[in-house]
Amino acid sequence: MTATTEDKTKDDLTSKGAAPGGGAWSPFRSLPFAMLWTATVVSNVGTWMHDVGAGWLMTTLSPSPVMVSLVQAATTLPVFLFALVAGAVADIVDRRLLLLIVNLLMGVLACLFAILVASGQASVELLLIFTFLLGTGAAFAAPAWQAIVPSLVPKKDLAAAVALNSMGINISRAIGPALAGVLITAVGLASPFALNALSFVGILAALFFWKPEKKAEKRLPPEPVFSAIQTGLRYALHSPALKATLVRAIAFFVFASAYWAMLPLIARDLLEGGPGLYGMLLGCVGAGAVLGALLLPKVRKQLGSNNTVAAGTIGTALALAVFALVPSALAAYAVSLLAGFAWIAVLSSLNVSAQASLPEWVRARGLSIYLTVFFGSMSLGSVVWGQVASFAGIPAALLAAALLLIAVLAVVRNVPLTSVGSLDLTPSAHWPAPVVSGELEPDRGPVMILIEYHVDPADKEAFLSALRRFSAERRRDGAVDWNVFQDAENDALWTESFVVASWLDHLRQHDRVTKTDADLQEDIRKFHQGAEAPRIRHLIAPSP
Repeated sequence: MTATTEDKTKDDLTSKGAAPGGGAWSPFRSLPFAMLWTATVVSNVGTWMHDVGAGWLMTTLSPSPVMVSLVQAATTLPVFLFALVAGAVADIVDRRLLLLIVNLLMGVLACLFAILVASGQASVELLLIFTFLLGTGAAFAAPAWQAIVPSLVPKKDLAAAVALNSMGINISRAIGPALAGVLITAVGLASPFALNALSFVGILAALFFWKPEKKAEKRLPPEPVFSAIQTGLRYALHSPALKATLVRAIAFFVFASAYWAMLPLIARDLLEGGPGLYGMLLGCVGAGAVLGALLLPKVRKQLGSNNTVAAGTIGTALALAVFALVPSALAAYAVSLLAGFAWIAVLSSLNVSAQASLPEWVRARGLSIYLTVFFGSMSLGSVVWGQVASFAGIPAALLAAALLLIAVLAVVRNVPLTSVGSLDLTPSAHWPAPVVSGELEPDRGPVMILIEYHVDPADKEAFLSALRRFSAERRRDGAVDWNVFQDAENDALWTESFVVASWLDHLRQHDRVTKTDADLQEDIRKFHQGAEAPRIRHLIAPSP
């Protein structure tokens, strides 16, 4: 890669803003987005009511910090366990049909649990089991939900759509917990679970009536699920943009999870309140997040994605410290607003960076990896901070999380996030079709691809540097091995080689190469001498 292109890539990855869009509300011009957004908000109100009810139910069944934190872990652990499979499935099957089936099953589970609570048959074990099962449904729905967002709005509105989705979640968080607290006090502990079951009706109706645009038929068969998971992991391993997003996510969520896991106990033990206070704290977090979503476009424009995440991290650490040191309901309300604002700033920026790092063919799998890291970090943090609180007390756990959050930020602050439009990941279709002498079985392989370059010896180091940078593209799109060799007889002749598992996998590489990849490849071709293009050869192993 030439110095100019390298500098441009760095500028793209650390760009201060997103691609120009039509404003914070422009995604609502799309009827499918508006319809699904509204139904999702209603459904999420029910989900937050369930979460408040589950947390408070556990304090009545077993009020120890470890058991209360296990409710949060049971919610998030399934995403960590199943998101990779869910992402692979969402990239293979019809995403709308998948969402319909999963939400129907979740609605049935929510209804059954509401009946158990109402009849007084709920126990610690059943609470954790049903919470885990509902979390499993969320795990299979989440990658598909996130992956359909770019198909609902124009590309220029993607960042705004992601922010609105996050805002919708937090509108639900502002309404659901407060409503649950009132209902638990006025009606009974079963009421939030019953309304959660009812909330699935809206999302099922919206999915039923939504008719997505028909995609062009794929010329190649879908990958098997296990192979698709491997492909998604390989893409993440060799995508600098996605890896940077994952590092920043781990650095935040492991420590920010402390106040989510401890909030029921902050309300009950530190502030000596009841379910109403707990619901109000969650409502303040949601209100802060809604305010943050409205102001986020201006904040991100001024600070850039990296500094927005840093500011959100500092705000979260401050909220944790105040929760620990100031046992006042008013102070808790204030810092809950701050915590919500900080949470949306970080979550939305990381989500946009993950979306902008992924082409369509691997979008659900890449997002499932992001969700695995997100919820895995939240689950790990919930368990760790619950244990720390059991041994050292809740204030000590919150303070430790705050200090470590700042310390880790200092280490990862310069890891760059990706903005919308900085990478053009649409298919380029610029590779010439491979020339073959006859019909080849799709599963025949392995296949070795050889590309010969004639390079001026004076350009050797620059050429090799560009070629090695491009090797990540080969591996992202399917190569299981990559190398470069110099001809012993002619030091101007270089051969790039990479191996894929089968002929079908190589044909998939042709479909996966992007316009950004094409630009990087053009930088390599500039070093090639001669009127003819580099020679490409395909060597295929014999059939068994």
